[in-house]
Amino acid sequence: TLDHRLSNALIESTNTKIRLLTRLAFGFKHPDALISLALLALGGYRPELPDRTHT
Repeated sequence: TLDHRLSNALIESTNTKIRLLTRLAFGFKHPDALISLALLALGGYRPELPDRTHT
């Protein structure tokens, strides 16, 4: 870390978020639902909501 200025903090943060999503997704019938939830939460996808204007 000191020599190369590298950190695994981003990876550890992502792993923790996925672990939390896995607990939230308990009871889903298909793993595709968990994958979709993770992509929505972590993938940067922001769908446009009706009746909302961008500021």
